[in-house]
Amino acid sequence: MAKHLKYFLLFSMLLVLASSTLYLGNLDNYSDQVIPDYITLDNTTDNAITDAGATLGRVLFYDKQLSTDKTIACASCHHQEFAFSDTSFVSQGVNGVTGRHSMRLVNARFSSEEKFFWDERASTLEEQTTMPIQDHAEMGYSGEDGSPSIDDLILELSELDYYQQLFDFVYGDSEITEERIQIALAQFIRSIQSFDSKYDVGRAEVDGELMQFPNFTPSENRGKRLFNQAPIFDATGNRIDGGLGCASCHVPPEFSIDPESRNNGVVTEINGGANFQINRAPTLRDMFNPITGELNGPLMHNGRFDRIQGAIQHYNRIGDLPPFVIELLDPRLRSLNNGQQLNLTDDETNDLINFLHTLTGSNVYTDPRWSDPFDENGDIEVNDGVTSTHDYSQSGFTMSPNPASMMVDIRVQGTSDAVEIYSQSGELVQRFSTSGTTVSLRDVSHLLSGVYYVRVIDGSKSTVEKLIIQR
Repeated sequence: MAKHLKYFLLFSMLLVLASSTLYLGNLDNYSDQVIPDYITLDNTTDNAITDAGATLGRVLFYDKQLSTDKTIACASCHHQEFAFSDTSFVSQGVNGVTGRHSMRLVNARFSSEEKFFWDERASTLEEQTTMPIQDHAEMGYSGEDGSPSIDDLILELSELDYYQQLFDFVYGDSEITEERIQIALAQFIRSIQSFDSKYDVGRAEVDGELMQFPNFTPSENRGKRLFNQAPIFDATGNRIDGGLGCASCHVPPEFSIDPESRNNGVVTEINGGANFQINRAPTLRDMFNPITGELNGPLMHNGRFDRIQGAIQHYNRIGDLPPFVIELLDPRLRSLNNGQQLNLTDDETNDLINFLHTLTGSNVYTDPRWSDPFDENGDIEVNDGVTSTHDYSQSGFTMSPNPASMMVDIRVQGTSDAVEIYSQSGELVQRFSTSGTTVSLRDVSHLLSGVYYVRVIDGSKSTVEKLIIQR
């Protein structure tokens, strides 16, 4: 518990330091983020991420002015601390609750699936972004039952100074349209990426998915094999050898859902009805919180499973479903006319869970680029200038190379009193005092491969950046 507390406090320092002033002359980097070479899927199409567009999208994403009673934002159902999901079974809207569980938005860009929502009713992410705004239960601008419409919302937003500045900055004039809102929101959502997990560290060290990852435990490597390897069934649908075939639908290394996937046997709707059609799924990355180890939210469109064991057991014994449901299953969940019976042992279940935990990163939960830009009173300021080099709300120092192997050069913008390096579990592993501006080459050869956090302290101020040790 003490380790988790220290880790939480470390993260909190970074979040508290996020400024409610946007400096248009010093934008965060959304457009040129590092993407591993082994990640090849991208559903961006013709709306490329720009720093300006994603910055506007960030403001729109967190702004409660986009709901009729000014209490709900997109971020009210998609929380950064839960990988942009919701730990609630359903999320609260202005006139009721969401019809389905709010899925994680991490790595939404990295998929061959272009359709969005659980039922794929939005043909693009752009189209999806304004549908919750116009949903009567969720954000209320439906034009139904006397409620205002999205045209009314656009008039309201045009009266806010910060949107006049931002839309003019992004588009060249201050006109606000639904299409422009969609473009910016989609850019921000696609910018939310997570590639700093234990899996990513291991994948970068090998030439293929099926190889043993050198940084994995034996259990994690066994779980990875089970995930990737196809099962072998007998004539009655009972698994007698092989793996579990998870990768046939949740394709690594993106772990996004195959767009050709069909019904998975979870057919009950939240409202009590039934759905035998398609149910889209988010990536399997960041299902678990890096601090608590618990799920970032219940699983499936109806939030049916609040523990990973429940979801695994569903696929383990899918052959127990009624025959009329089995007939409608994705063929990969059937063997001939039988639903699969995977016959997982306790050890195999534990190995699979241990592997799934390796897909969780850490930076996405705290990175200021994706945090709330408004202050505690809901205010924001847009400044045409740049930040001071001593403003730690923007990255206060740089490290190179990162990932590092034996040495890392830490350069502080401004002054500092000390630099500390923490392990991923929150343990302080190295500390050195500094005097004034630090330009220091530091030996990190004693650190094992993995994710660390470097904290620069200047009086009462501090800032944290992620450091990856990779050999």
